Amino acid sequence: MQLPLYQIDAFTDSVFSGNPAAICPLDAWLDDTVMQAIAAENNLSETAFFVKEGEGYRLRWFTPACEVDLCGHATLATASLLLTRLTPEAEAVTFETQSGRLTVRRDGDLLVMDFPSRPATPAEPDDGLFEALGAAPREVLSTSGNALLVYADEDDVLRLRPDMSGLKKATSQGVIATASGTECDFVSRYFAPSHGIDEDPVTGSAHCTLVPYWAARLGKTDLVARQVSARGGTLYCRAEGNRVRIAGRAAFYLKGEITI
Repeated sequence: MQLPLYQIDAFTDSVFSGNPAAICPLDAWLDDTVMQAIAAENNLSETAFFVKEGEGYRLRWFTPACEVDLCGHATLATASLLLTRLTPEAEAVTFETQSGRLTVRRDGDLLVMDFPSRPATPAEPDDGLFEALGAAPREVLSTSGNALLVYADEDDVLRLRPDMSGLKKATSQGVIATASGTECDFVSRYFAPSHGIDEDPVTGSAHCTLVPYWAARLGKTDLVARQVSARGGTLYCRAEGNRVRIAGRAAFYLKGEITI
C-alpha cells in the first residue's frame, strides 16, 4: 500500500524553523497500531492523519510514542496543506477531534485556529521535578496533563537544560516553562519525555493554557508569544473566554509517498 505523506513546518514562514509535522491524508482509517508505527518511523513530534467526514475532516495526532487528544502545530500544518494545496478554493477548514470541533480560517497570510481554553490552577510540584529541570520556578500550576511553571524572566527559561531521564521519572505530565518576554508578551518551552518528545519545538496546544494565564496577568486579550526552543516559532494569540485563537504561518517542506 502506498500513502501520500507531507511535511510542513508550523509557526514559521521559512523551512528549518518552527515545528515540523508530518501529515498523512487517508481515504479510510488504518489500524491504530499501523498509524502509531508510521508516527514512530517519522520520529517527529507529531504525525497527523485525517479522513474526510461530512463537510469537514476527522483529525488524529500521534507522537512517536502515543496518540494525543490535542495538537496545535500539526493542526496548523494540516490546515495549511488543505487550504494551500488540496482544497485551495476553501477559506476555512473544520476538524472533528478528541478535543471537539476545531476550525482554522485564513486571515491574510496567517492561519487562525479556534481552540479550547484550558486554564491552569495552582498545584504542588511532582517530587524531583525541579531537580530534573535544574531550576525552581516562582509559580507552579497544572491543567489537562501539563504542569505550568512560571519563571522570573526569559533568561531563566532559556537557561533550562533538563535531565530528560530524570524528568520522565519525575512526572508523566508535559512541562510548560514560561516567563514574560523581552520582545514579545511571553516566552515558553515545552518538555514531554513521557510522551516520546524531549523538547517540542513549538507547542500550539500549550498555548491553550498559556494564553489565559498571561491574558489575566498582563491585562490584555491580544498576545504575541515566542517559543524559544532551538528552532523557535511565533504565535499570535487572543483570549476569548472559553476559547483561544492561535494564529501562525506555515512553510511547506516535503511531499512524498510511503509504502506499508
